[in-house]
Amino acid sequence: MTTRRSGPPKPKRPAVARRKAAAKTTGDFPSRDDILAFVAENPGKAGKREIARHFGITGAGRIQLKKMLKDLAGEGLVAKRQKRLIRPGDLPPVFVVALVARDEDGELLGEPEDWDPESGPTPKVLILTTKGKGPQPGLGDRALIRLTDAETGFEAQYAARIIKVLEKSHGAILGIFRLREGNKWPYLEPIDRKSREMDVDPADLKGARDGDLVSVTVTKSGRYGAPRAEIIERFGAPGSEKAISEIALHSHGIRHEFPREVIAEAEAAQPVTLGKREDWRKIPLVTIDPPDAKDHDDAVFAEPDEDPANEGGQVVYVAIADVAHYIRPGSALDREAHLRGNSVYFPDRVIPMLPERISNDLCSLREKEDRPAMAVRMVFDKTGRKTGHTFHRVLMRSAAKLSYLQAQKAIDGVLDDKTETLVDGVLKPIWAAYAVLKLGRDAREPLELDLPERKIALKEDGSVDHVYVPERLDAHKLIEEFMIQANVAAAETLEKKKTALLYRIHDASTPEKLEHLKEFLSTINMKLPSTGGLRPSVFNGILAKVKDGPQSQLINEVILRSQAQAEYNPQNIGHFGLNLRRYAHFTSPIRRYADLIVHRGLVAAHGLGDDGLPEGIEAKLEAIGAEISAAERKAMLAERDTIDRLIALWMAEQIGATFKGRIAGVVKSGMFIRLNDTGADGFVPASTIGLDYYRYDEGSHSLIGDKSGETYQLGDIVDVKLVEAAPFAGALRFEVLTPGRKGSGGSGGAQRRGRASPERTPGRSGSRSGPKGGTTPGPKRPGTSGGGKSGSKPSRAARKARASTRENSGNES
Repeated sequence: MTTRRSGPPKPKRPAVARRKAAAKTTGDFPSRDDILAFVAENPGKAGKREIARHFGITGAGRIQLKKMLKDLAGEGLVAKRQKRLIRPGDLPPVFVVALVARDEDGELLGEPEDWDPESGPTPKVLILTTKGKGPQPGLGDRALIRLTDAETGFEAQYAARIIKVLEKSHGAILGIFRLREGNKWPYLEPIDRKSREMDVDPADLKGARDGDLVSVTVTKSGRYGAPRAEIIERFGAPGSEKAISEIALHSHGIRHEFPREVIAEAEAAQPVTLGKREDWRKIPLVTIDPPDAKDHDDAVFAEPDEDPANEGGQVVYVAIADVAHYIRPGSALDREAHLRGNSVYFPDRVIPMLPERISNDLCSLREKEDRPAMAVRMVFDKTGRKTGHTFHRVLMRSAAKLSYLQAQKAIDGVLDDKTETLVDGVLKPIWAAYAVLKLGRDAREPLELDLPERKIALKEDGSVDHVYVPERLDAHKLIEEFMIQANVAAAETLEKKKTALLYRIHDASTPEKLEHLKEFLSTINMKLPSTGGLRPSVFNGILAKVKDGPQSQLINEVILRSQAQAEYNPQNIGHFGLNLRRYAHFTSPIRRYADLIVHRGLVAAHGLGDDGLPEGIEAKLEAIGAEISAAERKAMLAERDTIDRLIALWMAEQIGATFKGRIAGVVKSGMFIRLNDTGADGFVPASTIGLDYYRYDEGSHSLIGDKSGETYQLGDIVDVKLVEAAPFAGALRFEVLTPGRKGSGGSGGAQRRGRASPERTPGRSGSRSGPKGGTTPGPKRPGTSGGGKSGSKPSRAARKARASTRENSGNES
């Protein structure tokens, strides 16, 4: 291994040891600096107990320590992560990186895949490798790493060793093939805006025509000119959803072809007979799903509790596809599911975690067909409080396959041939149970964000027909709450049985994010409590005040951005958004690997078979949690990118049209506009707003005219004209038509926290800040070296915030 230069000075452990010894000798309590130094030297490992042990704090000193740590957290100097303290912006001990560059010594540098831009610039991690031993990574790979105390050099802030190389880069670059006039070489417009345009070898074009989507491999680096490449594969005209989703699969490195041995294992699987399972085939369980669902992994039923001691109580049955029976630990199917982490959903297709033989056939709870399931029977009292539950490995038979709308219509009195036989004996009892469970949910007060997600309806040729927001029915809420309660039961059981599991955790907001939220709320005469721990009910109180008002959606989005993201971890800190002390994903093992682990835990805990958790899994759960959390983020971004590109492609035919929208983000270089009708996002560069010079005020999330004082603030309703669309970047550029609000800004009306640079125009290079403080490459005009990649694309942080709407709003079933 290369010997590293010494990096920036770091506190050394002996110094802390000396301070510790001095504190013990003199009886002095450690100072704030001593505590902060210890936390800095032990990121992710320093909790209150560890600090007390290290500095010899006992008795009444622990009370003083608790107060000091609370003060430090309140000042934003430390943050809590899974009962451990870190400095804001520090990395966890284990996480996933993308290997993005090499330093001057040729050593690999990685960037964390899941980095919040509000924490500052993305840190670089030096990857320590030993030749001939362990996994050998390469540029472009993804890897799971563990931080070390080794020296970092000058270009990285952290050093780490690789636990596992997750995905190898094949070096392929995706882009649009372009012809030039005359005898000049054709060229490629890379889809990735960070990549350079490159010449394409005309020797073998694979039949590519101008405008086709192709993948290439670089054959010449291009140090003294444009890089050169040769075509690997032609995908054809990129106007359909399939081509657009292909871009997302490629750019995010999502596995979408199953290896031969995985398919072979899936095809060899056989249906399950009753055997030692409980026979639940007479219980009228029903599946309630979207109308186009191809796999059905949950079925439900409910009935009044006949126990006289539980008058008004309800019994709820939730049966989940028994994926653990088919996916054995260590098998080819298991390894592939682990690598994928989850299924990925595009408007017209699914990239499944498991082959269709498993996901759409043997494990899908098909109507009137016997299927194996892991089931939970839960008892609730009349207030909606769960009083007990039991798990069972069963053979079931779905009584009916219903859509959400079909079930809802039946309850509302509109029956069809299928529901008229089910409404009294099955559907009405399920709705009666939901009425009771809703009492418990209301008493629990989870975070109740209201942010409907847009959906895309496609034409037969795969192009966009229209964009819509589906109605949220009681049928949706019912299934969601049943699944949440089943997930809680799974976590409680495994914890009680002392069985290893991955919790679904959601941390409270960081002090920095809460401070940003307070600043914004103050600009609209609303307040967030300045002292005491926040609970979801505090945010709900704010949301209730603006419900049905013009600022309702804005406040929902701003509160969403203030929330942490949920993740998988064997260390439990609870789920803030759902306001639950323990929570684990159990209800979707067809599409989430975390749920499969929980199923195996239940099998092991109850002695229900030989396909439970394997030996030694406890030591691996931290790494598995980091891997599948990163896979989840990747899937969210791929899904969001596909929707952005499809809408941009659809709107490219509407250049010059005007739309009504709302300012959804304000940054130094301009503002993001979200259109009312479609939810499409676009960018207005500050340098294109009138003749004034607009500067950014961070506290009020505004752009203020230097001379006129005209103000554009987050949430304002504006009319805009579409001037440019870059479909393959998922980017739209607007011109704002509505004058800014007259205010008292002027040349000195707001603090100069940032300027909108005139140089950051759509035709010039540069970068712009995203809504959460991140940066994305500046847009380019047609005819420049960008080859037509114009417009301005919402930052990764903005897409990430939108993609996480469902989990942060409590839709965690």
